[in-house]
Amino acid sequence: MNTLVRNISLLDKLAVSASMLCAIHCLFLPVILVVFPALGATLFGDELFHALLLWLIIPLSVIALSLGCRRHKDLLVAVIGLVGLTFLISASLGHEFLGETNERILTIMGAAVISAGHLQNYRLCRRDECDH
Repeated sequence: MNTLVRNISLLDKLAVSASMLCAIHCLFLPVILVVFPALGATLFGDELFHALLLWLIIPLSVIALSLGCRRHKDLLVAVIGLVGLTFLISASLGHEFLGETNERILTIMGAAVISAGHLQNYRLCRRDECDH
């Protein structure tokens, strides 16, 4: 496996992991805060945590998806990734307008869509490497 494919695979895995961490945080934070209320005073209980995850997800996704698309020429992967990023960014920026429930739904949808784009990118990169 060449270095480019390994790097794309690693970036895809990191971006999927960060997106899923964002969704898990969004889903389970209320329950965790009931059990461990002191966590509300930490970074994990703050909206800043979502913003920091987004600052990690955006560059990872843009780099991995653009490298992958350049390699395997599948624009659909980039479109799926951009839709997922748009959902995540909208949820992060629009939490005051969306309300808590809609923000959660949009975050989960965004994490799922962007993960689907990265998983497809990963599959295509592995397939292209196997054909050589």
